[in-house]
Amino acid sequence: MPNLGSFSIILALVISLYAALMAFVGGRRGSLELVASARNAIFSVLGLLSLASFALAYAFITRDFSVEYVALYSSRDMSLTYTLAAFWAGSEGSLLFWAFTLALFAGVLAFHNRRLENPLIPYVFAVVMATEAFFILLMSFITNPFVTVPFPPSNGRGLNPLLENMGMIIHPPTLLLGYMAFTIPFAFAIAALATRRLNSDWLISIRRWTLVGWLFLAVGNIFGMQWAYVELGWGGFWGWDPVENASFMPWLTATAFLHSVMIQKRRGMLKIWNLVLIIITFNLAIFGTFLTRSGILSSVHSFGQSALGPFFIAFLALCLLGSLGLVYSRRNDLKSEDELDSLISRESSFLFNNLILVGATFATFLGVIFPLLS
Repeated sequence: MPNLGSFSIILALVISLYAALMAFVGGRRGSLELVASARNAIFSVLGLLSLASFALAYAFITRDFSVEYVALYSSRDMSLTYTLAAFWAGSEGSLLFWAFTLALFAGVLAFHNRRLENPLIPYVFAVVMATEAFFILLMSFITNPFVTVPFPPSNGRGLNPLLENMGMIIHPPTLLLGYMAFTIPFAFAIAALATRRLNSDWLISIRRWTLVGWLFLAVGNIFGMQWAYVELGWGGFWGWDPVENASFMPWLTATAFLHSVMIQKRRGMLKIWNLVLIIITFNLAIFGTFLTRSGILSSVHSFGQSALGPFFIAFLALCLLGSLGLVYSRRNDLKSEDELDSLISRESSFLFNNLILVGATFATFLGVIFPLLS
């Protein structure tokens, strides 16, 4: 099973790179055949990562302590529920769950757009699969969850006692689902910028995806608050831990986006603002993953020191600077079609609401990075 899991991950990396390349080239050339090939490759990546996920789950269920990750996060006296939840207890398993989730969302997107009628779809496929390739690359060469040990122990270490809580079953997967769901709106935003199709059509395509990501983040944060209250006894439902803040910030910007997007649909206003909001939301999700895996800040949620930090910083810089640079280059195409009527209009109230939410995000972000600044 470990060999099967490792092989599936490597093959998924190759096919995801192929899918990203074929989707981009197909979009540029207007070739439906190449885009269809990329769509089929997306389904293949989903199948391979499903196989890898099954292999890791099987290793946990069968107590295969020859797999180092299984030995570190499970033991023979753990219940089946917590044994399966140990899948995402460490960096390696959570990355696999992350990649599988993104592949699942990409598969749903590909199936829903199987007729390839939307001109944005090739570029959406390219962005989503390039993101997928990044996470699979990390698993393939830095944090492979299927690393084996030459002398397997008779029993594993088991979960940290703080993790043996019902929150462990719900909180991490719902947050990861929320993080990954925002990849789709981000991809549509980049596709709209790349093709200069900057009317409100791309917003219609992403509303459900944004609501799904917002809902999963909301559920994840609620269960995280309850978990922290029960296990850590911080005296409240939120301890302002850096990683908790990291999951709170994209929820704030996503909430702002869901409000302001209605103004663009009705009045053709806030085009640049909405693009920036969805770009920041996606990058804040990546930032939260960076905080968890880099060990750069002290947190009860952190996986400790890791070699992943520089790779996440590079990926984050590429996504943020590249996407904002694309917005700047299209600024002339993003002029508002209307203006605010008055300071007491409905549009003004939505804008003030946005400013409050973004201001809260900035204040939280400043508090998170303040230990580094100080």
